[in-house]
Amino acid sequence: MHHSLHLYGKHQHRLIHLYISLAGWSKIPVIGWFVKAVANTYARLGHSGYYLSLVEAEKIVDLSENVALGPCSCREEFHNCDHAVMNEIVLSQGVRNVYADRQKEFRLVSKDEAKAVLRQAHAEKLTHSIMRCGKHFYAICNCCNCCCVPTRLRHDYGIGRALVRNPHVVADFERHRLG
Repeated sequence: MHHSLHLYGKHQHRLIHLYISLAGWSKIPVIGWFVKAVANTYARLGHSGYYLSLVEAEKIVDLSENVALGPCSCREEFHNCDHAVMNEIVLSQGVRNVYADRQKEFRLVSKDEAKAVLRQAHAEKLTHSIMRCGKHFYAICNCCNCCCVPTRLRHDYGIGRALVRNPHVVADFERHRLG
């Protein structure tokens, strides 16, 4: 497991606010290009997400040892819409290793229940994405464009590597999954 996953999980709420605050610097003349370059490098090497189709998300759930359901951190923090908050799917050991300090917020669910959450999110036109830190994947987010931090970083601040498409994401997950 990537060493920063536990640290990220412990301070996730503060960090997503920090990401958005620092991204605002990307619009400042002269230093904006530098902020974008650093943020895109961090996303490429460290922490970012990949867009998923519903089929890919369901395959990843099936490949996971177990799954847990919990609150979407982006919607929980930013409250920009009325979509359901309880639709973040934590994969395999993520609830023990990534969100160890927040275990009471997550509950183990069956793979069928997780896939039902995915289908409901898809019906509501939410974006499915899988989050990774280093080579390790830890959660499937089902988020809206108005709250999702990676989406906002990409679209509002020009940090394009925060959320990208990877046609090999299922194979990569299987190769590098937690647990």
